[in-house]
Amino acid sequence: MHIKSLHIYPVKSARGIGLQTAQVKARGLAGDRRFMLVNADGVFITQREHPKLALLCTRQIDGGIALKWSEHGWMDVPYPSPYPSQGNRKQVTVWRSSVNAAHTQDEINAALSTWLGRPVSLVFMDESAERLANPKWTAAPSQVSFADGYPILITNTASLTALNNHITNTGGEALSMDRFRPNIVVDCDIPWAEDTWRSLQMGDVILDLVKPCARCVITSIDQSTGAKHKKTALTALKKLHPSTDPKNPGVLFGWNAVVRKGGLIRRGEHIRPVSN
Repeated sequence: MHIKSLHIYPVKSARGIGLQTAQVKARGLAGDRRFMLVNADGVFITQREHPKLALLCTRQIDGGIALKWSEHGWMDVPYPSPYPSQGNRKQVTVWRSSVNAAHTQDEINAALSTWLGRPVSLVFMDESAERLANPKWTAAPSQVSFADGYPILITNTASLTALNNHITNTGGEALSMDRFRPNIVVDCDIPWAEDTWRSLQMGDVILDLVKPCARCVITSIDQSTGAKHKKTALTALKKLHPSTDPKNPGVLFGWNAVVRKGGLIRRGEHIRPVSN
């Protein structure tokens, strides 16, 4: 097995970036989901409510990121000051977590609000902000970014092939892996082999797989156009790969992982399952 591709999503629920190499840190791949859009009440927003966020392009630049959407050209978003005053921070909510995040510039928020047609703010999780993954699924406290719940999401190419075979055999159109917004895509020959992996080693990096990923309606959104389609993936997964664990109901694709040992990983790097 080897790493097929690496992905980060600098802004939660925006378009991702493919990488050749990635630094694995406690919160996940460096640069992944450290920015997030929130509404006027400080509650996170995603493609679930705004499918057009799939059109929000991102790229990394020195000292921050840049954003581009629709007819709007690239707009630089500097990282907020490492020591912002309390007035430049905002208490925000992502699922059940409350995070004290840093504000970004007013002009950025105004432009994004105009595009989305509602007041929004772009916030940043700096090093002083804290959020932990659900301790019910982790052996030790694990930091996490603005990802839905865990630092890293891992998917398997063979599982996507099995899913697409089922979809096309029932008259549907095959889906691309970006519907599942993974961080690490594993090139593997065995469908659903990820259900047997407890930990994975790639180079010096070791990741512990802690919870299968229950999927949502974002899988029905075309990540290249923002268009919503039928819930093809959810319907197929209900037959192919439903959860049997009442603590984690739904349909499953991919696994959430926490970082046991960080370091640098590369596209094409060999992956070895480890048992402890």
